Amino acid sequence: MTTLDAYQDRCEQLFTAGGNAAVRRAAQEGLDELGPHPDLYCWLALGHAAEDEDDHDDRAEEAFRAGLALDADHLGLLAGYAELCLRADGFDQPGRAARARVLARRLDELAPESAEAEQVAAAERWANRSYWDDLRMGVAAAVVAGHDTEGQARNLDADLRQGTAVRAENTVDRDAIVRAATLEALSGPWNAPVRFLGRHRTAAWTVCGILCVLTNTVLRQTGVVDSFSLWGGLWIVPIWIVDRRFAAVRKEAEARHIAALETSLSGGP
Repeated sequence: MTTLDAYQDRCEQLFTAGGNAAVRRAAQEGLDELGPHPDLYCWLALGHAAEDEDDHDDRAEEAFRAGLALDADHLGLLAGYAELCLRADGFDQPGRAARARVLARRLDELAPESAEAEQVAAAERWANRSYWDDLRMGVAAAVVAGHDTEGQARNLDADLRQGTAVRAENTVDRDAIVRAATLEALSGPWNAPVRFLGRHRTAAWTVCGILCVLTNTVLRQTGVVDSFSLWGGLWIVPIWIVDRRFAAVRKEAEARHIAALETSLSGGP
């Protein structure tokens, strides 16, 4: 019989890896085997809430309520439920949105200096963010994705030069799985332009920006267009395609990593 601690450790590792569906499966398996428990309901709820979709939000709320019915002072459940309510739309879900303040107040009464209280405070700040905060976060995410693409392309180039296949069988190492998936998907001479642009992505975006401006300037000066046009933006299309190719490989590799981790944690072959 698997212990509660084992299920919690399994859920935590899967959640950290981004395997929301795997977290839900593990938590539900624990509930089926061990019976109702607030910690397992908390993981089940978090696995739904992380999807940030209406149907999953409803299922998350059900799990949060089921857990709080067993332990009304469970800090993790209070914090997770408060976060869910904070991101609820006040027009579509007025009741859920209103519960955020009640849950946060209860958490402050129980453990004002706890990590869960700080977690909810951070969620409140995020819920009150401005348009510019969203814009900055979007830019930051794009920068991180760009760095991931360049690193992925350079690792691929190194693996191709070494001429050795990256082994990803029977491993839960994320980096090894990403490298193996990238080598599998983007090797071969027909992908050479993709690899080149990936390795030099920053320079390529800079050149594309300059070409966009020059193209629009020439088009205006020659009378082809009267004002700014989107024709110059065509230079960006190849780089955009390269970004999408590498991102798709990373997404597939993440799915493989989570599947391997889930199998390993569940004691599978």
